[in-house]
Amino acid sequence: MKLTLANFEAEKAKMAAQVKQQENKTRIYVGLGTCGIAAGGGEIMSTLQKEVADRGLDADLISVGCIGMCEQEPLVDVALPGMRRVTYARVTPELAKRIVAEHVVGGHPVSEAVIAEVEGDREQPYPTLPFYKKQKRIVLRNCGFIDPEKIEEYIASDGYSATHKVLSGVTPDAVIAEVKASGLRGRGGAGFPTGLKWEFARKAAGPKKYVVCNADEGDPGAFMDRSVLEGDPHAILEGMIMCAYAIGSDEGYIYCRAEYPLAIKHLKLAIAQAEEMGLLGDHILGTDFNFHIHIKEGAGAFVCGEETALFASIMGERGMPRPRPPFPAEKGLWEKPTNNNNVETYANIPAIIRNGGAWYGSVGTEKSKGTKVFALTGKIKNTGLAEVPMGLTLREVVYDIGGGIQNDRAFKAAQIGGPSGGCIPASLIDTPVDYESLTAAGAMMGSGGLVIVDDTTCMVDFAKFFLNFTRSESCGKCTPCREGTTRMYEMLDRITTGKGSEEELALLEELAPIVKDTSLCGLGQTAPNPILTTLRYFRDEYDAHVKEKRCPSKVCTQLLHFTIVPDLCRGCNLCKKGCPSGAISGELKGIYKIDPEKCTRCGSCETVCAFNAVVRV
Repeated sequence: MKLTLANFEAEKAKMAAQVKQQENKTRIYVGLGTCGIAAGGGEIMSTLQKEVADRGLDADLISVGCIGMCEQEPLVDVALPGMRRVTYARVTPELAKRIVAEHVVGGHPVSEAVIAEVEGDREQPYPTLPFYKKQKRIVLRNCGFIDPEKIEEYIASDGYSATHKVLSGVTPDAVIAEVKASGLRGRGGAGFPTGLKWEFARKAAGPKKYVVCNADEGDPGAFMDRSVLEGDPHAILEGMIMCAYAIGSDEGYIYCRAEYPLAIKHLKLAIAQAEEMGLLGDHILGTDFNFHIHIKEGAGAFVCGEETALFASIMGERGMPRPRPPFPAEKGLWEKPTNNNNVETYANIPAIIRNGGAWYGSVGTEKSKGTKVFALTGKIKNTGLAEVPMGLTLREVVYDIGGGIQNDRAFKAAQIGGPSGGCIPASLIDTPVDYESLTAAGAMMGSGGLVIVDDTTCMVDFAKFFLNFTRSESCGKCTPCREGTTRMYEMLDRITTGKGSEEELALLEELAPIVKDTSLCGLGQTAPNPILTTLRYFRDEYDAHVKEKRCPSKVCTQLLHFTIVPDLCRGCNLCKKGCPSGAISGELKGIYKIDPEKCTRCGSCETVCAFNAVVRV
């Protein structure tokens, strides 16, 4: 059925009533985002379907996206009529059978597997669970709660209400004013004011304009955009619709990496559903406003996160950036005015239009409004997605939400902003997570990757890891990035293998700012950040590598010596059998020794020893 301005509210009420009616039945929700599937969610869904069918139960099995607790996947929720929704974590097929037998049929939850009950609203569904206590879900509000393949559930949750509101008489200038009032800044990394960016595109001359969504999420360990695309695809479509109306566009593109097949599947389905209902395409909601969205699958080039490189890729050219100005608001896709924002930015827009810019601006800090979604990875207990109000401190994110460091080791640093971000040391753990504070610390907000490392991490090796990524992802167009990132990587490699000199370390300090200041695009301009921040906060580690030929964290193998502790050795012979260089001598049930001259420092002896007798010195 086609929705119009006249029938939208009535049809929305019907859909909401249908969703409400489902609460009279038993509902079983299974997390089937990419993280849930990777943890075995598909098998859990099959097991539940079979159990329900074999028992002849009247229960709805519902697939939902990621709710954020990736560490606890596979996740299964059960909601019996008139009772709270109960969440089960790390569900196995055996547990799934027990859930059906004891909870669905017997009415008694399997208490030892219950992680929480849904007590609050979608902005804070688990108010007593530490992981959620300090979160505020705006972007992730629907993820884990609606079936992303059913547009009716999105509409029943106030979806497309912003579209209806705007097309009922709000002017494009008023839409932009509301976005400006919200204080929303681009969540792709740069943090440019979104409303101002839209205003530039609206004022640009020309009858043809484009709206682009950057879904080319390429940061290692980042999966914020993927989860939103998989769990709530219509929110992105609606945000783009609002932008198109505001700037005067009738055509848009979502540039999504092909490595996100589930996200692309849900996007394609969402576009088809929205077109069928008259919410996308020609004459949206029966008005004269037209807007069509296409999907462009990218090949996974990190440089295509830079908007001009992204545009080139959409147009069928090699993804390489161009100098600016002219800026995309004047000349973007096919030389036409273009607005580009990332997934998280667009996902904020429907809530801002529904509730008002002042509502959104009341969250966060004076200059950094709203919330930010982070992908928590690394040596942290609770890996997953967290959406927090701007201004929350890094300590609160790491310890209150993330649960602290794995094995209760010491927090050493947080790499924030992706491979081009900076490292914030333990001494600055009380830094507020907002644009200004992170920039002052030498880091950047970035798109939301947050990698936590403990005291076993070598910060020189850590910087080398990220630089290896950015140098391999450089498009090679400009000399500072192409040559500079390679030279810096080579210097780091020599330092971590004991071949670095003080002169080379001084040259690295000189080269990094030059690459930052002279590269053409954001990739090269930010690639030195891991070096600059680790030099700033962990200079002693660089000095130890260069001056003492020693790795304080005992990570850089070429600077290590392996030895066998006699009192711990059990003479099992495994280390000798596993040594590829024949550096270990000894007899079965005797004491083994390592010849440092023959040892290649591969670490295989340490790996196979079951008694911790092989140690690094």
